[in-house]
Parts: sequence; structure tokens; C-alpha cells
Amino acid sequence: MEEFASSPSSLVADVDCTADGKALCETQGVQGFPSIKHGDPSDLQDYNGGRDFDSLKKFAEESLGPQCGPLNLDLCDEKKRKKLEGFMAMSLERVEAKIINSQRVVEEEVPLMKKVVGYLKTKKEEL
Repeated sequence: MEEFASSPSSLVADVDCTADGKALCETQGVQGFPSIKHGDPSDLQDYNGGRDFDSLKKFAEESLGPQCGPLNLDLCDEKKRKKLEGFMAMSLERVEAKIINSQRVVEEEVPLMKKVVGYLKTKKEEL
């Protein structure tokens, strides 16, 4: 980890999920040990590659770094940049409400729509 200690854009940290870091690990969904997370701090992803230093270093060099987001709009394509700018113009409460509504659509409506798609495909084949 010393190799990345002076990096202005990357953080490599070791968290003890059985002690002081327990709350952070619960927030990030860490359920087993060891776990390696990477990516945007607000949306960490599980790392499933090799666990030796060389594998981790190669993954970091090839896959990690600044990404399209509110702090790096210049890394976004036009469509994503415009979406992000629209969300950033909203209040926190409005963005959170949009997330809740979107999750509801995915959890409640998409499964029903999939059933209708199956039904319509069957009806189409009958004709």
C-alpha cells in the first residue's frame, strides 16, 4: 500500500471489519473476509481478481482512475454529462425521490412488463 500512499487521486486502505471499521463495512455490504472493494466511494464494487500484489497492481493500473461523474464531467460523453448536470441542478431531496421512484419501477413494474412481453410473444406466435 505504500506504493500508492502519495497518490493524489487514489486511496488504498485496510479496514478491520471486526473492530473500529465494523460500521463502514456494514455500510459497504462487506459480508466475508477478505473483501476488496474498488471504484467510486459512493458506489463501491466487489473485486474478484487475483489477491497477490502483482495482480492487484495490474488491476489498479489498468482499471482504476478518475471516472465520469460530478467531479469529472470532462470524462463523460455528451449524454451522460447532460444527465449529470440535470441531476446536479436538483435538490438533494429531489434526486433521492427520483432514486426511490426508479427503484420502485425496477422492482415492481419491470417484472410485470416482462410477463406481458412473454404473453405478447406467445400471442404473436399463435397468429
